[in-house]
Amino acid sequence: MRLSVLDVGSNTVHLLLLDVYPGSRPEPYASHKVALRLVDHQDSSGRITDEGRDRLTAFVVEARDFAVEHRAEDLLAFATSAIREAANGAEVLEHVQSVSGVTLTELSGDQEAAITFSAVRRWFGWSAGRILDFDIGGGSFEMAIGTNALPGVATSVPLGAGRLYRGYLAGADVASPAQFKALRKHVRATLRPAVDRIAGGGHPNLVVGTSKTFRSLARICGAAPSAQGPYVQRLMHLEDLRLWTRRMEAMSVAERADLPGVSEHRAAQVVAGAIVAETAMDMLRIETLQISPWALREGLILRRMDRLVRDSSSETVNPKDLVSRS
Repeated sequence: MRLSVLDVGSNTVHLLLLDVYPGSRPEPYASHKVALRLVDHQDSSGRITDEGRDRLTAFVVEARDFAVEHRAEDLLAFATSAIREAANGAEVLEHVQSVSGVTLTELSGDQEAAITFSAVRRWFGWSAGRILDFDIGGGSFEMAIGTNALPGVATSVPLGAGRLYRGYLAGADVASPAQFKALRKHVRATLRPAVDRIAGGGHPNLVVGTSKTFRSLARICGAAPSAQGPYVQRLMHLEDLRLWTRRMEAMSVAERADLPGVSEHRAAQVVAGAIVAETAMDMLRIETLQISPWALREGLILRRMDRLVRDSSSETVNPKDLVSRS
């Protein structure tokens, strides 16, 4: 079947179409996205403005029509922190549904962390042992750790790259040392309870970074470009991240946009994401992490595919057939 997944994030609204069947690897068929930046469409009371609501609704309609045009048989649509934490998030979801007919499922931060972890587990397999996953979005930062398909500990904190940029660094092309000092102090204090929870989950055999922010940071620190494909190992070392974070603090937004792996619309906030990543790695004594190409979207896709497998389980398979096929 052709499956479509609509991801309403803090920075980007992304529709992904995939051709799947029970037991298959998710194969992307087409992609359609817009840098909507919902977090920039909030007023001083934390409400998404009418303009932001209408722009989101218009793109959901566009995405729905795109999925229909390309013969998608199913649509999974979900929203993360930008909607979850908006004062009028429920009203926005209701408006989107009434106009487009698409129901956006609101995920909690802990659900985001757990579903992303499940995708990472599938990518690296059981041989990876205990996995610790970090995921930085526009509005929140998720961490999860465990040895099973789902994490033993999953947590979310309001330390997204876009949120921190707006709260601490916006207003100047190059923020002052005092602004960065205040941001670092806030990040460390906010992370402390979550770090303690994660540390209680045991020592990880593998530490993983997911999300566009981590992919960009790894690329800045010397990892292979995306053009080399998903199977190239991409590592990011804390030593390199520290160096590049300090360099980015002294750069203008335009200079950051010229860094490898940094898009123009994320150039302002990437340094805030770097500070979160650096602080989390430092507090948990992580020297190196590996980038996973799979994250939240893939986790939701895999869950849907698991349901397809269960639905097809009525078709019994003779074990002798499996042996003869091998």
